[in-house]
Amino acid sequence: MPFRWTAARLACATAIFVSPWLTQHAHAQSLTMRAALARALAASPRLTAAERDVGIATGQRIQAGALLNPELSYEQDNSFGSGAYRGTRSAETTLQISQAFELFGKREARIAAGTAGIEVAAIQRKAIRLEVLSETAIAFLGVLGAQRRIQILDEQIAAIDKLTPLLRRRVEAGASSPAETGRAEVASALVKADRERFKATLASARRELAVLMGDPAAKIGEVSGRLDTTGRPPTFQSVVAAIDANPQLVRWTAVYAQRNAELLMARLKPYPDIRIAAGWRHFNETNDDAVRLSVSVPIPVFDQNQGNILSAQESLAKTRAERETNRNTLIVVAGRAYDSLQGSLRELSVLRDTAIPKAAEASDAISQGYGQGRFTLLEVLDAQASVTQARLREQEALQNFHAGVATIEGLVGNPFALARESTR
Repeated sequence: MPFRWTAARLACATAIFVSPWLTQHAHAQSLTMRAALARALAASPRLTAAERDVGIATGQRIQAGALLNPELSYEQDNSFGSGAYRGTRSAETTLQISQAFELFGKREARIAAGTAGIEVAAIQRKAIRLEVLSETAIAFLGVLGAQRRIQILDEQIAAIDKLTPLLRRRVEAGASSPAETGRAEVASALVKADRERFKATLASARRELAVLMGDPAAKIGEVSGRLDTTGRPPTFQSVVAAIDANPQLVRWTAVYAQRNAELLMARLKPYPDIRIAAGWRHFNETNDDAVRLSVSVPIPVFDQNQGNILSAQESLAKTRAERETNRNTLIVVAGRAYDSLQGSLRELSVLRDTAIPKAAEASDAISQGYGQGRFTLLEVLDAQASVTQARLREQEALQNFHAGVATIEGLVGNPFALARESTR
């Protein structure tokens, strides 16, 4: 069956892409990958917090554009003294309004910093969205893989149980020792013990998925999907090139603009603003009135904001190093995921080309020969165990492959295009 990838775009933002084999053949009550992703996006507190960060940045941008408030003042001179200035007979009263005017583009610089802050928060929200989708996809794959491994063990238990009638007939005919009955029971019990261990793993995987979907107390039943298809990944160089489009890295462009605006604000702060005031003065002694005008400008002699300018310069210069650090971290994560999926592909090749078919062929031959008395029960059980272990390894490799794909999709923010490949 050819391998196909179908985009699972949720809402209007970039989402991880999900293969149709994870959503086909779903039972009425089973959970699909698409449904799990949708629920995780709707319930994620990290996304809610990211939305609030956008709101916070929006509020800061609005405040950055606010004009300075005017000031209203009242002054009374030459009153409540002695002699001619006793009481308010000779008082001079002034009612004045003043307004400070920011010059040299200070307000525009604040607005630019606030606008960049909104962009930083919005891009960070996209990055968190991708992380939530990737983590949910990997958790879903964990549940799906655990389910399949339990099914394989159930099949082995059933195969061992099928030997019981034949074993009894051989014992009754004297062809086998009665001790072989106990040996078969032990083999079945050991497989059942392994199954219980995988059930515990499945329970943990379901709980993790439930938490990501926003309901830790949810009882997740069967999940539907298939893991048995793979494909050839592109080169790692193309993955690294695609990482540059990751919102975590794109965010640094907005961070640079924000810090550049903050540096401009620091440099403009020493430049004086002007305050203009106009008022009305009344002279009680003569009952005359007059207009009062004033202009004031601070003199930046002692504080020229040198410390804040230096801090802003260093913060701006730090941006490039922070971006490179972030990029290197993403490349390391992508490299681990890429190596894991490449290793899984090689492992699958060995298992599917040699280990599984040869083990199945040997198991069938030994099982038939056992009925003819040519092989012992121990050889039958050992052959069955070899088939089971090979199939379990196959499921583990498939899960690791698709987990690696989901990790890289979360890093590049786009579908991880795989070459079409037929599956066994």
